[in-house]
Amino acid sequence: MKYKYILFDLDGTLCESASGIRYSLETACRELGYPDIDLSDYTRYIGPPLVDTFENVCKFPQELWDKAYDIYTETYKNEGILMNKPYEGIENVLKSLKEKGFKLAVCSSKLESNTIRVVDVIGLTRYFDALCGSNRECTRKDKKDLIPYAVEKLGGDLESAVMIGDTFFDAAGAELCAVDYIACAYGYGDMDKMIAYNHVFVADKPGDILSFLTL
Repeated sequence: MKYKYILFDLDGTLCESASGIRYSLETACRELGYPDIDLSDYTRYIGPPLVDTFENVCKFPQELWDKAYDIYTETYKNEGILMNKPYEGIENVLKSLKEKGFKLAVCSSKLESNTIRVVDVIGLTRYFDALCGSNRECTRKDKKDLIPYAVEKLGGDLESAVMIGDTFFDAAGAELCAVDYIACAYGYGDMDKMIAYNHVFVADKPGDILSFLTL
């Protein structure tokens, strides 16, 4: 096998999550006095680190970021997280890859504590060898930081890893880490932006990932 270590983004790759993220962001915006922020374009905030969303989408001043974190996290863990659901067919992909001996990790820009909970809520924890996410200190927030972290957690090496995701944040991180990238066209990202980066395959549906990896 060309790859031994398979890294999956979470939102838009393993699960449909937009409604819960939007709800939690809207709650933070409303409580901080920014009720008119337009969150209709999911591509702007599904994929990047949360702090980037606060700065670039919600336009919160830096002194409000900690408060925004608290509101968002509290809302998400109690309500938004329950809106997640796995994509049809993704469980079979994970089950088959696991049975074939691949090492699997979730590699998400979502806070690691939330990453762990989401994977549990959607019922996929048993298929993964590592559940990896960002930290609040922002020392680990971008995919360029998270990909090496996830591979290390798997006990592997970057040369034998592939990143699977649905946004250009995943694609850019993979390119910076010199790992191969599989683009998920069924997710939330902008395909034109994503495939502008190096990629080895485009998956139109979850089952395509399995077909490509097990050729």
